[in-house]
Amino acid sequence: MTTLAKNKKLVLFDGVCNLCDNSVQFVIRHDKKNIFKFTTLQGETAKPILESFKIDTSKTDSILLYTPDHKLYTKSSAALRIATQLNFPINVLGIFLIVPKGIRDVIYDYIAKNRYRWYGKKDDCMIPTKALKAKFFE
Repeated sequence: MTTLAKNKKLVLFDGVCNLCDNSVQFVIRHDKKNIFKFTTLQGETAKPILESFKIDTSKTDSILLYTPDHKLYTKSSAALRIATQLNFPINVLGIFLIVPKGIRDVIYDYIAKNRYRWYGKKDDCMIPTKALKAKFFE
């Protein structure tokens, strides 16, 4: 299993999804505390985490957040917990964690289901630039 430093969190994302790629770029730009590391759901780093939590990527349209204490957050919970770690005013989105997960995830699932149609899909996973390579596993 991937070992993270106590102050780091791992974002697992769909590496061929344009919306996911843009979201990761957004998080990187706003992660002033350098909290997040990233890996694709399709990569080797993700495999033991996905197996441990019995996540089938063919049935999961979700960004995942893995924490150093071995917790895994999915869908809207992952997205909102990521937002809470970013700078103001983005961190205010965390207020939506008070909305029941089932309600939040209906909206999340609708976007996830349509993400390829609305934002497109790449043939290959994103390759980080030299400057960003330290933020990624693999």
